[in-house]
Order: sequence, then structure tokens, then C-alpha cells
Amino acid sequence: MEELLDILKDLHPDVDFETEEHLIDDGILDSMDIVSLISEISENFDVSVTARDIIPDNFNSAQALYAMIERLEDED
Repeated sequence: MEELLDILKDLHPDVDFETEEHLIDDGILDSMDIVSLISEISENFDVSVTARDIIPDNFNSAQALYAMIERLEDED
């Protein structure tokens, strides 16, 4: 989780990703952020994020992102 939080903080240092639960809904993360996140997640966690994974529920919070990463790791 710490590695993911570091990635998120690099994108937006001013956001408290440990408590924020509406990253997409509140417009904190935009489409370019999502593209960057997918790239970083794929590289750092050695998982493949597919089009079916790119839904707001998976990107609205750090916890949701980490749950998606864990699920993708289990699928490999």
C-alpha cells in the first residue's frame, strides 16, 4: 500500500490519499492521471490493468486501487 500511496502522492502531493474516497467523483484524478496510474501500477506491481478494470469504483480511493491491484495479482 505504501508504494501505491507514493505513486499517488507524486501525482497530487496536496491530496490526502489515505482518507479521500472520491478521487474520480470529485474530479481529483483526471484522464491523464488515470493513464499515468495504470502505467505506474503495471510497472511497479507487475500486473496488467485491462479496459474492464478502468471503472470509477476501482479508482475512487487508494483502498479501491489497492484492492484492484491485489485482485489482479491473484489472477496472474
